[in-house]
Order: sequence, then C-alpha cells, then structure tokens
Amino acid sequence: MIDLYSSPTPNGYKVSILLEELELPYALHAIDLSSGAQKEPWFTAINPNGRIPAIVDRADGDFPVFESGAIMLYLAEKAGKLIPADEKGRSRVVQWLMFQMGGLGPMMGQANVFARYFPEVIPPAIERYRRESRRLLEVLDGRLADNEYLAGAYSIADIANFCWARIHEWPGVSIDGLGSLQRWLDAIAARPAVQRGLAVPPRPEDPEALVEKARTLLV
Repeated sequence: MIDLYSSPTPNGYKVSILLEELELPYALHAIDLSSGAQKEPWFTAINPNGRIPAIVDRADGDFPVFESGAIMLYLAEKAGKLIPADEKGRSRVVQWLMFQMGGLGPMMGQANVFARYFPEVIPPAIERYRRESRRLLEVLDGRLADNEYLAGAYSIADIANFCWARIHEWPGVSIDGLGSLQRWLDAIAARPAVQRGLAVPPRPEDPEALVEKARTLLV
C-alpha cells in the first residue's frame, strides 16, 4: 500500500495519475496547503522540504519518497511499467521528465504566480514567464510533430509534462498553432486512468478559491 500526501496541483496530479495508471493500491491523505500542514513536523519527517506530493511505501518498510519526479521514477521502476528497461530508452524518458522538472514546471509555475496569485501586478514578470512557457510548449510541439509520445511509448514523461501543459490557459499562455501538442493533450486527457487521477484530490468548485488560498501563502 502507498500512502499519498497530495493536493490538487499539477505536481500532485502527476503522482495520482501515475498510481491510477499503474493500478497500485494507495490511500489518499489530502493536504490543505493554506493550513500549513505541509510545514508541520509530522510531514517534514516525510518530506524535509515541506512540499507536496510525497509518498510512503508501506509495503517496503515505510519508505518515504519526496519530489514528484523522484516519486514517479520510484513507482514506475517498482511496477516495471511506463519506463523502459533498456538504458537508452530509460534515458529518453528521464530526459523529458527532467525537461518538465527543470523547465516547464518552474516556468509555468512562475507564470501562474505572477499572472494569477501575486498581490501586485508586474507586467514584465508576467510577460517574461508567459513567453518562456510558450517557448517550452513549442519545444513539446516540435517533438510531438514526429512522435506520438515524448519518448517512444506512453510513459511517465508524458504524464509529467501533461499535468503542466494542460493548465496553459490558467496563466494566459496560448497554444494557438501548436496542433501536435493539442493532439497529444487530447489523447492523454481521454485516458480513463488520467481522468481518475485528476479527481485526486478533488478541486474546489470555485476556481477563485484557489487564488485566494494561494495568495495567503505569498504574504
């Protein structure tokens, strides 16, 4: 059994979708980020960085894993699915996973902060992160023009990048003209396991409630 500590965020959905795809049994522990629970000692014992998601593998001596990309690698390799066993195939998946971890996620995260959550409107910051997010989405589109998925077969690299690319409208990043990216987004969104994973944990009915909660974390 996997204990999943998560919230309705792109990084959180990466792990819940993966657990659904792998059909691994798990128990959800929803974390309300605005409450500060992720900074409490019981949680930092699992993730010293005080961020979601995190897991504890109860089947393997209560083994904790933090950082969403590290969790994805751990679970995929544990299950022997969604990551190739051969050296070069695995490397291709890891490269595109790192693309999301080091590029798309941070840039879109900052676009979200400055376009939606930051109490002060700073146009140069908004445009800078929107522009860089668009550039990274164009990189994905270029890769997908000649490939059904990012690294051969459907993999954790697709899940990781999908969870961030799918929210491009939230910070105001257009994907007009990126037909290959749109085709890929639609194909992944249609997967039943992805749909189940996106419901864990459920989002508030009012999206603006997320904005208000996020702003409390910035002050």
